[in-house]
Parts: sequence; C-alpha cells; structure tokens
Amino acid sequence: MTDLVAFRRDLHRHPEVGSHVPRTAAALAGALEAAGWRVTRGVGGHGILASLGTGAGPLLRADMDALPITEATGLPYASEVPGAFHGCGHDGHTAMLLGAAEALAADPPPHAVHLMGQPAEEQGTGAQAMIADGLFERVAVTRAWGLHCWPGAPVGALSTRAGPMMAHEDNFEIVVEGVGGHASQPHLQADAMVAGAAIVAALQTVVARTCDPADFAVLSVTGFETDGARNVVPSRVAITGDARGYSDAVRDVVRAASRRVAQGVAASHGCEATVAWDQSFVPLVNDADSVAMATEALDLDADQPRVGGAEDFAHVLARVPGAFLFLGNGTEGPGALPLHNPGFVFDDRAVPHGVVALTTLARLG
Repeated sequence: MTDLVAFRRDLHRHPEVGSHVPRTAAALAGALEAAGWRVTRGVGGHGILASLGTGAGPLLRADMDALPITEATGLPYASEVPGAFHGCGHDGHTAMLLGAAEALAADPPPHAVHLMGQPAEEQGTGAQAMIADGLFERVAVTRAWGLHCWPGAPVGALSTRAGPMMAHEDNFEIVVEGVGGHASQPHLQADAMVAGAAIVAALQTVVARTCDPADFAVLSVTGFETDGARNVVPSRVAITGDARGYSDAVRDVVRAASRRVAQGVAASHGCEATVAWDQSFVPLVNDADSVAMATEALDLDADQPRVGGAEDFAHVLARVPGAFLFLGNGTEGPGALPLHNPGFVFDDRAVPHGVVALTTLARLG
C-alpha cells in the first residue's frame, strides 16, 4: 500500500497549475496501474480515467491542479515551484483517491468502479475538457462522487446538502468608450473615467434592486483599467468582475440588469458601453437520492449551508446523479485558514477519513 502522506507531500512539493499537470498525472496513473486498475491517460489533456471491473458503475473524482500563488507556510515540504502552491487541498484529494483505489482493488465490489483524475479545476475547464474528450463514452457512469477539504470544520467531519450547494460563476467585462484628451480641457471630452466610476457605483444596485431577496446573488467589480495617464483623460475604460448565484434565472436577471445599467449610465455621460459575459462555472446541484444514500452510509451532516464559491465537478453532476461532499480540515491553526490563502495547510489527518468516505461511496453502486 502507498504511504499516502508521503505521496501527497511529494505532490505538494511539485505543484502544477491549470491544465498542464504531467508529473501529477503520471504519479497518479502509475500508482493506479500498480494497484491493478486499467488506466487511460491523456483524457482532455492530462486527465486520467481508470476502471476496476467492467461495465457500469460509480465514478470517484479528484482534482489535481495547484494555484498560481506563492506559498507562505514554511513547511519542510513546501512548494519548490516558484509561484505555484497546493493551497486548495487538491494534493490531498488526489492522495485520497489513490487510497480509495487501493482499498477497492484489495476488496473489489460486485460492480465496476471508475476514477477521474482531473486537471484545471481552478480554471473551471478541466471537467469540461474531459467530458468533451468522451469521458461518458469511455466509461458508463451510474453515479458520481467527489469531495473537497473544508477549513473550519473538525478534521474528518463530512457534510453536504441536497439541491444547489455551490454557485455558478459568471465573468464580465464592460468596456466604456468616450472621447479623451488633455486633463486641462475636460469640457471638450466625454470622460470614460467618470462614466466608468459611475457604472461601478451603479452596479451595486443590481442585486439589491433587481434580484429577489430570497435568492442568493452577488456581483463584484474586481478590475478597473484605463488608457489614460496623469495628464490624459482616458477615452477607454475596462471594468471586469464576476457574479454568482444558484440558478439560471438569477444569472439571467443579473446579466440583463448589468447591461442595462452600464449602457444607461454610459449614455448619460456621453459615452458608450459594451458588456460581455461568459460563464466559467455552472451551479453545483447535488442529487437528493444520492445525498440520502450517502447520509445513510456515512456519518454525515446533510444540512451543509450553501457556498458562494464555485466547483467544476458541477459539470459532471449536470450529466449524471451524484453528490459533492466537504471533508473537515480543522478548526484551528493553518488548517482552518481559508482556501487559497498562502498560509493554508492541508491536514494529513484528513486523508484516512477521505479514503473511507470515497471507498464507502464507491461500494454503494
């Protein structure tokens, strides 16, 4: 059996970001093959699919990618790759998947089980790439399961909820075009900077005044860039940000209202605004029957509050029934720091809990 803590720490020391995870994928694939699994490499890029037995069966998924940030933990096994860090626990998820795979190979269930090692979760593109490359044509999936470490909850504690649990994420860019010029002659211009600032302020009313208060929605402006200089009034401003919610209806309301506000405010300043949207994550919706099965099989809190963050396992759950679970990572110290914090530390004590959870879920069929 693999020393899962050593395996995880090796991945932690050599993080890979985005869709380019060749070393991580090779490490997982090799260990799975050694355990007796049939492995297909290179699915949707560096994605891994593996099967035990033949025919239809449940799918277990782990994400493998790291974050493009610099680690600040001071750990003896800290990242050796500048600007890359497993600050979201994906190294731990991969180790848990391997542990479950070895346990299942040692005592196979009466049905097939399939595994999914996925790149590019942080970008929201990895699951889609594997699906586009025939994931569901390559293996017959009856139900899909995934889990994610969760800071602030006791180590090993499991939680989930039926229905929408994690939000969609929409990205927007608003480009304001005006007439720029010398800073001493604003009366001769249509100031895109002033129009852009007014748009940022007006966008704060979108959720408050167009969304049903019973629905979760959030819109955040996260970028403001101009083509001006200290003595140049800009002629162009680009405003970027994201919006989140749990339903397509909320998404549509926010998109329409934001476009109306941006174009109207820009026009009032003698400028024009164009608004572009794209969706990087869809809402993660857990199947109620799957949550009931998991609750019966595991010591599990099925009343997990909804989360405004996004998760691209949602693309899998949009196609087959299943559920996504949170696994406690600790209530104190660096294990309780927020995910994506440079000082976050995955608690190795969570690994055996994750292995048991995934193994149990796989045996449900």
